[in-house]
Amino acid sequence: MTPHAVIVGSGIAGLTVALHAVAHGCRVTLVTKDVLEHANTRYAQGGIAGVMFDDDRIEDHVRDTLTAGAGLNDPEAVRVLVEEGPARIRELIDLGVAFDRAADGDFVKGLEAAHSYPRILHAGGDATGTAIEKALVASLRASNVRVIEHAFLVDLVVSDSRVTGIELLIDDVAAGSAGTSETVRADAVVLATGGAGELYAHSTNPEVATADGIAAAIRAGAHVQELEFFQFHPTIIAAGEAFLVSEAVRGEGATLVDEHGRRFAFDAHPDGELAPRDIVARAIAKQMDAQNGRAVYLDATQLHSTDADERATFLAQRFPTIDRAVRERGFDWAREPIPVTPAAHYLMGGVTTDLHGRTSVRGLYAVGEVSRTGVHGANRLASNSLLEGAVFGARAGDLIAADATSGRWPSMPSAALPHLVSDGRNLNAPVPPFSREALQELMWDNASLVRDETGLAHAAEVIAVWRKTAREQRTERQFEDENLLLVAEHLVTAARQRRESRGAHFRKDAAAYDQGAPSTRGMAHTHAHAHAHEEAIAC
Repeated sequence: MTPHAVIVGSGIAGLTVALHAVAHGCRVTLVTKDVLEHANTRYAQGGIAGVMFDDDRIEDHVRDTLTAGAGLNDPEAVRVLVEEGPARIRELIDLGVAFDRAADGDFVKGLEAAHSYPRILHAGGDATGTAIEKALVASLRASNVRVIEHAFLVDLVVSDSRVTGIELLIDDVAAGSAGTSETVRADAVVLATGGAGELYAHSTNPEVATADGIAAAIRAGAHVQELEFFQFHPTIIAAGEAFLVSEAVRGEGATLVDEHGRRFAFDAHPDGELAPRDIVARAIAKQMDAQNGRAVYLDATQLHSTDADERATFLAQRFPTIDRAVRERGFDWAREPIPVTPAAHYLMGGVTTDLHGRTSVRGLYAVGEVSRTGVHGANRLASNSLLEGAVFGARAGDLIAADATSGRWPSMPSAALPHLVSDGRNLNAPVPPFSREALQELMWDNASLVRDETGLAHAAEVIAVWRKTAREQRTERQFEDENLLLVAEHLVTAARQRRESRGAHFRKDAAAYDQGAPSTRGMAHTHAHAHAHEEAIAC
């Protein structure tokens, strides 16, 4: 009998699982919350990291990933990511992803924060995610995968401690009807639902990032881990709708300055603007506090040329998507610095998996941002997220048919943290009525870039009151709200339990983890890397 796999999510991780599972003899149904093309992947500007050049080394990419992860990465998972990454990138190329190439035909090298080598590949300048998503979607549509769009994951179906399907709420957009329930049975369910950016008032994520997969996994009894590690991207345009300015802009040489024009990032780290993301984001937040909340500036006015018109042409060609967004907001970044601020970007923790995406619940897999594979540790290295989706998506897809046939399943030790009981009785003020906006502001104020026990305890008490309050769950948004609230409770609990500052989890009332790592700029291949960086800036 042909195994049936249901995949929830249509980003790089979910699409890769689907294509590999079909190739290994599975019948596949892919479910997506919106249209097939609408996933976090398509918003990825920075690129995909991989050892694709002769003068780069696997060991250097491994080391960079471990250094950024502040000692919490799983070394075996990191090695899998880095060693198998080039094959997955070549697979994307075979599927039609046209990564940018120089005049000589070689790939254009991109440098991003905390990398010791410019190993980032881009497509369309700053449209890498869009190029990858289009290629994978085209391949999927050419396969015999069944696709169900506008289908919301209500819950997992669990029978005898095994996941046997999913419950959906399906909108018929063409007919204008909403809320049709459907249960899809399966031999395996793969969560590829992305992250939880909607937990925060300021986020780079699309509105579909409402932690649905993590919440469903928790309710099914799956282990989750390290939810306290939420990465905040340093540079979001501080005007209009949130828009991320890729780290690649700083990789090209753009600098961060305060309102007086002083470069301040070197106060926090010897790598300055190219330090790990958590450090740069907190440096910006600290400077904004010193400026009474006013934004800092990203200065690209020294890039490429002393002539502003030539610089404008370069920026428009190298970063077309960003250039358009900047100009739509009324800025001429070839001639003036642009205001930027941090925002919630990427969840490093998630549903605990092994190296093939299998969770602690039989029949349930998790891949991509929804998962905790161990590759990111306390802080994700730039441009490793697309790579993770491709590598571990392929690994899960390659194994589903064999798992379903053999009945094998790994046993995992519990990774659950002791729960700090909060019941709302310690609050000194009335709790406002629950709304998504109220939750987002609560999390931003108490569980974002800088945390302490006072704020986290307050958040826990408010969330406890909201969790005890009965609310109707009939519409997609109502289900999303309950998912966000459940995951917020677990995130805050994890943050209270980790009584240290490490990576993206920074507590001003706790000692910092001593990573003891030198600047990446001073690591192996220093001269070769500096030369490559100069070429990247000049291109």
